[in-house]
Formats: sequence, structure tokens, C-alpha cells
Amino acid sequence: MEKLYRSYYIYKVLIGIALFLCSLAGEAQNLFPNFPRKSAVADSILECIFNSASLHSNEVKEYKADLYLKGRLQVHKQNRIIRYLPSMFRFEKGINSYLHESVSELHYTAPALYDRKVRAISTTFPSSRGQVFDVLDYMKFNIYSSSLMGNKVLSPLNKKAKVHYRYILDSISHTSEGDLYVIQIIPRYRSTQLLEGTLEILAGEWTIRHIDVKGHYDLIQYNMSLSMGNTEATRYLPQEIELDLNFKFLGNHLEMKYTGWMQYNEITFCGPEEPSLKRLVRKNYNLSNSYTLSCDTSRLVTDRDSFDLIRPIPLLPVEDSLYQAMEERNQRRIAADTVKKEPTKLQKNLVYLGQIGDALISSYDIDMSKVGSINCSPLINPLLISYSHRNGISYRQVFKYNKLFHDGRLLRIAPQVGYNFTKKELYAKVDMEYLYNPRKHAGFEVHAGNGNRIYSSVVLDQLKQLPDSTFSFDGLELDYFKDIYLNVSHNIEIVNGLRLWTGVSMHRRYTKSSPEVEQRVRSHYNSFAPRIRIEWTPGMYYYMNGPRKVNVGSRYPTFMVDYERGIRIMNNFGEYERIEASAEQMIRLQGVRSIAYHIGMGCFTNQKDLYFVDYVDFANRNLPQGWNDDIGGTFQSLDGRWYNASSHYVRGNMTYEAPFILLYPVSRLLSFIQKERIYGGILFMPHLNPYIELGYGFATHIFDAGIFIGSEKGKFTSVGCKFTFELFNK
Repeated sequence: MEKLYRSYYIYKVLIGIALFLCSLAGEAQNLFPNFPRKSAVADSILECIFNSASLHSNEVKEYKADLYLKGRLQVHKQNRIIRYLPSMFRFEKGINSYLHESVSELHYTAPALYDRKVRAISTTFPSSRGQVFDVLDYMKFNIYSSSLMGNKVLSPLNKKAKVHYRYILDSISHTSEGDLYVIQIIPRYRSTQLLEGTLEILAGEWTIRHIDVKGHYDLIQYNMSLSMGNTEATRYLPQEIELDLNFKFLGNHLEMKYTGWMQYNEITFCGPEEPSLKRLVRKNYNLSNSYTLSCDTSRLVTDRDSFDLIRPIPLLPVEDSLYQAMEERNQRRIAADTVKKEPTKLQKNLVYLGQIGDALISSYDIDMSKVGSINCSPLINPLLISYSHRNGISYRQVFKYNKLFHDGRLLRIAPQVGYNFTKKELYAKVDMEYLYNPRKHAGFEVHAGNGNRIYSSVVLDQLKQLPDSTFSFDGLELDYFKDIYLNVSHNIEIVNGLRLWTGVSMHRRYTKSSPEVEQRVRSHYNSFAPRIRIEWTPGMYYYMNGPRKVNVGSRYPTFMVDYERGIRIMNNFGEYERIEASAEQMIRLQGVRSIAYHIGMGCFTNQKDLYFVDYVDFANRNLPQGWNDDIGGTFQSLDGRWYNASSHYVRGNMTYEAPFILLYPVSRLLSFIQKERIYGGILFMPHLNPYIELGYGFATHIFDAGIFIGSEKGKFTSVGCKFTFELFNK
């Protein structure tokens, strides 16, 4: 009994102490109202913030501003690997600090159109080759919108994204404008689509006054600090920007610290008669006022003395010393060149070997005013290698030549070479285009190369005789023909969004001659087919770049009809008609999500001779493509022989892309995975009816991968995968 009483007494004492501490804490909070409360933000405050963000995101209709950027690059660690990275700065030996400045005109048009025109550049870099830090995306920072940084990051002020964040009230301070709330934003898991940091929000009007956030995307970790404007016109817009970018890759560490300052010249707000910015933009498809050349090289200011006159913020002493050190190096280099001896034969050979090495590992952009610009990707580049279960390992090399004339006429030549290691086949093609009327997209196109190995329509008769239950390609005698093609066409945009192609398609298909083959088919066939193609995209947005019309996309699908008629002329065989039709669209959703779909059908009719079932819209690509080739409108696990096995088909493909789908509970993986994708496809043709393919994939900053399952007539028949390198290839 005594022990029970003692326990009861201790229990009462503990309860009393707890009540006393609680009351003391309450009095302390009353005495010190600004004392930090490390607790979740009240739902009422969050609701006010979310509601005001949805309104403030549509406040600014348009603005024009002068943007000054000053970036200092510090090389903390580097090794030989950094030379092999595409689009990387060219560094001087022994120099670890660089400075880069620019003055630009920035033009914003709602809802999300940014145009930057560079007017002046001053730098200590030895050349302008490459720029691994693309800071323009960081300038696309409307914190009130649903996504940030060019649709890469989920905004913490988006109500639909609050499930991914935790909000903590850090402090409350009293200012002349009102109470200022400092709120911590903490991601619930690590992800490249989420931010971490603090927001300073002014109570009452619930506007952002200051932002201090950090995150990472691709190989760059960033810390960003934004201070909003203090005037009535600029309170919704950033005024000062501090940006710290850290690039780390295989023992290399580069850091770029940017300082940005914006001077707004014109700001236009949406009036009460314009409640919807989307409806506002839809009225006029000409966006010429929102797009211009990114850089006018004829008027670009590059000398340091002229830049000193327009620099709005003075340089720090350490920054000015970088310019002085560069001038001293240039003077020593000039002095050394005057007394430079003739190089020996060994030195010339070493230089020549070094140039060969650069060609193997470097990409080149050569711009010659009288000749044109030439772009060549590195000869040794893992980014050009892809693997798929259907096609195996493939490699391609791309060259590009562009010549822009003063009156807007354009000449493009793009040769490609590819090799499939699994099939041991070499592919080559060249695409040429001459645009003689850039305002109407009027020009001539020539496409030539060797296509896929293909069998003739004789096989179709064998396929028709086989029942579905015993169908197999392995039991057929497939006489494969090699293909050399030449397509010549003229195209023109009749009205905005409506384009017409007219031309001819020519093929020479041949195989090894043997008595067995000659009994079934000839050893070579030539074909000649006039062709017409119509594409229509309603509501096409565009801008005029001088005399050139540049289309930038639409909110509606693109419809296509392609008709080809094979005729017997001279030594050409194959009388047939091919017709294909399709509709495709990429739909951008809120919250860094998108849906892409492709629906199509095609058939061969009026066959009067041997022909080849070679579709254009439904084809087996022989050269490796990027991950978003044909906006997901392909079948990854489908046997390539099916593409030429039927005189008609109907198909549909869809891709859904979002940052959080299946790996949502696995938070550790989300820091590595940037996006996830769900694929679906269905194909109707004889002996399949239908073929269904489902897939799942994900994207990282290094590679993209996916797995696909195919089923024929309700039975799973194949499992395939696709893998492509995407590092520095976004």
C-alpha cells in the first residue's frame, strides 16, 4: 500500500511539472511573439498562400527588361576526362579562374514565353566554344506558376504539389509593409523536381519578397537567391539574383557564381477584362513580338572598354584582376610569337596527332560567313550508341551543314552514317533542303540513302495461306532485298499550319542472284512513284525572324495524309497505291507532366504487279534515334518483319511522362531518376489482331531505360528493353 501511495505521489508531481512547463511556454510565446515556432504552417495560412499564388501567376502580361549577368568560374578539380565532355568550356593550362559578363534584353510574354537577346559580352575565356551552364532556364522563374525553371521543377506554391513538400513556419517579423512570414520548404523526399529552402511572404497580400532555395538537376547542384522588386510595378518580379552552380563529374568540380541584376523598362499587367492568359494568347498566333534573334553578331559589343561604359554594377577587385591577368597573358603570347622558332618535324607530328585526337573526342561548330556553318559530333561518343532488344547495338554519326543567306534563304545538308553491330549492317543517308521562300516555308528537299532490308509482296501470298494458329516467320522463304532510295519533293505552307509536299519516290531494290531466287523473283526491281503529303496543324503559333517564318507549336494535334502511286515507266516495276493517315500531339500538363499520342492507319491498294510493303509512317527505323523519337510512337518489342507483312494496318501509341509514378514510395531512387514514363501501344493487322505493347521507362541525367512487354492475341510473346545515353544530350 505504501508503494502504491508513493507511485501515486510521484505521478502527481510529474503531472504538475508538465502543466507548469506548458503554462510557462505559453507565457513565453505571449511575451516573445517572434520566437521561432518549429511547427507546421497552419492550414489557413497555406490556403491563403496557395490562393494568392494562383492569382499572382497571371498578374504580369508582358515585360521588357535589361538583364546583366556576371559569372565567375572557379575550377576546383579537373582531370583529362573534362576534355571529353561535349559543350564544355575550353580551359587554359594553369588557369583556374575565369570571368564572364553579358548584357541582354529580356522579353517576357504570358504565359511562358521568354526571349533573350544578347547585346554585349565581356569574358576572360580563351574561346566561346561550349557552355555547360545554361542559366537561361534559371531566369524562367515565376514562383507563382505551377512549374519553375523551364518546366523542370514543381513549385512549392502550387496547391497540387503540396503533397510533395513540408511547410514549417520559421519566424514572423514586423515590417513597415506588414507581417513578414519566413517559411521553410522541405521536400518529403529527395528529387530533382523538388526545391528546398525558405520563402519570405508578406501577409495580407501574400506576395513573395525573397526566395532562397537549392536543388540539383542533371550534374549541377544549384543555390539560388531571388529578391523581388520593391515598387508597385515590380513586386511580382525578381530584381536581384544570386546563383551558385556546382558541376561535379568523375573527379571534376567546377563552380560558377552568377550575379544578376534586372532593370525593367516596360511592364504590362492583365486587366479585369482579361481573366485568362491562355485565351489572350490564343487570339493571335503571331508571336513575333515575343521572339527575336538570340544574338545579333553584327552589333554585339565585345571589347572591354565599351563594356565598361554599360556595366551597371562595378566589378570587385578580385574580378578586375582576372581581366588584368588575361591581358598580361595575351601580351606574353604576342611577344613569344615574334621570336617563335620554326617547329621541328616531331613537333608538327605531335600537333597533327593532337588535332586528330580533338576530332575524335570533340564536337565542332564552324561558322564561316561566306561558306556557312558546319556541325560535327565527336567520332568517339558514347551518346551516339543505343541498345534495344529488337535492333541490338547501334551507332550513328551526324554531320550538319547550314548556310543562311542575307535574304532569309536557307540551305541545309545533313549526312548520317550508322552501323548496327547485331545485324552487321552499315546505313548511310543524306538529307538536303533548300528553302527559297522562308516566309512560306517553300523549298526543295532531297533524301537519299540505303534503307532496311525488305522482302517483296510475294511473301504476302504465303502469309495469307497460313492459319493464325500455325503462323511463323521461321518457316517462310524470305528473299531479302537491299534498298537504295531517292526522294525528291517540293514543299510549301499554303496557309498558317497547312503544308503541302509534292514529289517522287524512287527505289532500287536488289538481292544476290541465284537459280533458287530467280525461280521465285527477279534479282532487282526499280520503282517510281509520284507522291503527295499534306500536314495540317490548327492554331500554329509562329514568329517572324526577319523574312523567315518559324513555327513554334500548337495546342492542337497535327493531322497527316500521305499518298503515293507507283507507276510503270521505262524499266520501273510495281504498280500500287499507298495511303497513310495519322494524328499526333504532345500535351503539356501542369506539374511537369505530359501526354503524347500517335494514331495512324495505312494500306496498299490497286496492286497490279510485284511491289514492296514499305510504309513511311509505320516503319522500322534502322539508325538509332533519341529517346523521344516519333514522340513515343514506336513498338519496341515488335519483330521487325511485321512492318512489311500486311497490306493494311491500324495502330495507336501513347506515352505518359511524369516525375512521380511507380517509384513514388522509393524516395532514395527519386534523387537519381528525373522522370518516369508509361507506354501503351496497340496494332491491328492480319495474324496479330491485336498486338498490344505495354512499357515502363525512366530518365536519369546519364541514361534513359525502359522495359516493354508485347502480347499477340491476348498471349504474352515478347519482353524487350531499350537503353540510350542521354548525358549532355538533353
